[in-house]
Amino acid sequence: MGYETFGLYLSAALAIGIPALATGWAQSRIGPAAAATLAERPELTVTAVLLIAIPETVAILGFVVAVLILMQGGG
Repeated sequence: MGYETFGLYLSAALAIGIPALATGWAQSRIGPAAAATLAERPELTVTAVLLIAIPETVAILGFVVAVLILMQGGG
């Protein structure tokens, strides 16, 4: 395995790893705040669910970028 292949796999791993860590950190902050808010104001359920789901899109986009990186290296 050459340096080019190693760099390809490393960049794909970083493209999914860093956004996944950031998503986990964001959701660890949003989750307790949303739970506390819902305890006091249950009518904000939709807002709480949306705030928890928004950071997840970052991890999904990181996965898409990783797939695109790996597809680029195959050609």
